[in-house]
Amino acid sequence: MSDYTNAETLVLHGGQYRSDTNTNAVAVPIYQTTSYQFNNTEHAANLFALKELGNIYTRIMNPTNAVLEERVASIEGGAAALALSSGSSATALAIQNLCSTGDNIVSSPHLYGGTWNLFVNTFKQFGIEVRFADPEKPQTFGELVDEKTRAFFGETVPNPKLKVFPIEEVASIGRELGIPLIIDNTVSPLTCRPIEHGAAIVIHSLTKYIGGHGNSIGGIIVDSGNFDWTANPERQPLFNQPDESYHGAVWGQLVPEALGAPIAFAVRARVVLLRDLGSAVSPMNSFNIIQGLETLPLRFKAHQENAEKLANYLLKHKAVQQVIYPSLFEGKDKTTADKYLKTGYGPIVGMVLRGGADAGKQFIDNLKMVYHVANIGDTRTLAIHPSSTTHSQLSLQDQFKAGVTPGYIRLAVGIEHIDDIISDIDQALQIADKK
Repeated sequence: MSDYTNAETLVLHGGQYRSDTNTNAVAVPIYQTTSYQFNNTEHAANLFALKELGNIYTRIMNPTNAVLEERVASIEGGAAALALSSGSSATALAIQNLCSTGDNIVSSPHLYGGTWNLFVNTFKQFGIEVRFADPEKPQTFGELVDEKTRAFFGETVPNPKLKVFPIEEVASIGRELGIPLIIDNTVSPLTCRPIEHGAAIVIHSLTKYIGGHGNSIGGIIVDSGNFDWTANPERQPLFNQPDESYHGAVWGQLVPEALGAPIAFAVRARVVLLRDLGSAVSPMNSFNIIQGLETLPLRFKAHQENAEKLANYLLKHKAVQQVIYPSLFEGKDKTTADKYLKTGYGPIVGMVLRGGADAGKQFIDNLKMVYHVANIGDTRTLAIHPSSTTHSQLSLQDQFKAGVTPGYIRLAVGIEHIDDIISDIDQALQIADKK
C-alpha cells in the first residue's frame, strides 16, 4: 500500500499501481481475459497451492480488479480487499465466510431491503440464523450471543432509516467475545472509516457512491487485517479447522505466515468462496468503477452539501410531515452521527408526506428531472417510494423496523445545481399535496 493518507490522493494513487508494468500506461488497463499463461508446471503448481501469489483465472483474480481492490482497501484503512459482482454478493460472501449450517449472526434491523430478505429468508434456507438486536441499545448485541454466533452486522448509515450505527460500542462487545463486526459502509465512503472504530470487515456496494455514475454493478469486502481469528478457535471454526479443499490448510494459522499480513478473511473469501460460487466482478465494470473512485471526494462533497440544503428546505414545506436526515437528529442520535460522520451527514434525505402512501406515489409520478429508479449513489438525483418497491417484500411491521412508513420517500441527492433539485421536488410536492 502507498504511504499517502489523504483520501483525495489515495483514490488516485492508493495501492501498488503506478503504471502498467507491461505498457507503462497510466490509466488502468482493462485486462479482458479469462486466464493467464503459467511460466512452467512448477509455477502453476505453486499458484494453486498458494505458495506463490499470482493470476490463475479471472473468476478468482484479475489485474484490473486488483487495482480497484487495493485502492478501496487504502481509503478504508484496510489490509486487503476482494472485489465482487455486486454489493449483495459482498454481503452474502462476508457472512458465508464465517458461518456454516447451524450458525448465527446478530444484526441491526435497520437494513437495506435486499439485505433484510437475504438475512430473513435466503440464509434461513442455508441453515444460517440472523438475530436482530437494537442498535440504540448496543448491549443487546451481546445479549443475543450464544456459542454459535459468528459475527455482528450493521450499516453505518442505514438505508433508508439513516440513524447512524454505534460502531465502536458494538465492535468492542464483539472483540471481547471473539466476534467480528461487519459494517456496510456503502452510504458513507470517506465520511466514515469503520475500521478506525473497531470494525473487522467493511463492505460496499461499489454500484453506489464509489462507482457513482449508475453504469456498473460491483461490490467489495475489505479486510481490516487487525482481527485475531485464532484467539478463540471455537468461536471461528472455519479459520481454525483443517480445510480439506486445500489439503487440510488451517486458514487462521497458515495465511499470515505465507503472506506476511493477517488477511486470512480476505484470502479465504477469495480462494474458497469466490472460487466455488463464482460471483466475480467483470474487468470492464472494475475499470468503470475505478473512474468513479478517482472523483469520489469531489462528488461526495457535492452530494452531501446538496442533501443538507434540501433537508433544510423540506423542513419548512407544508406537504412534508417529517424530514429524516442525520444533521436534524436530536439527543443521542445526533451525538452518534457527529461521532462517526466526520465530513458531512450523508447524501440521502428521507421525507414523510402528510398525505401518506397516495401522496407518496403522486409525488413520484410527477417528478420531471429527478429519476424514479431503484438505486442510490448516481450523480443524478434519484427518488423512490420504498414501501411499494425496495421494501415491499417486508411486512408492515418489518418495514417500520427498517424505517419505512407508507408516506416515506427516499431521496438520493445528486450533484445537479441545488436550485434545480429543489424546484423539481417542490413542484411534485405541490401536485401531490392537492390530491
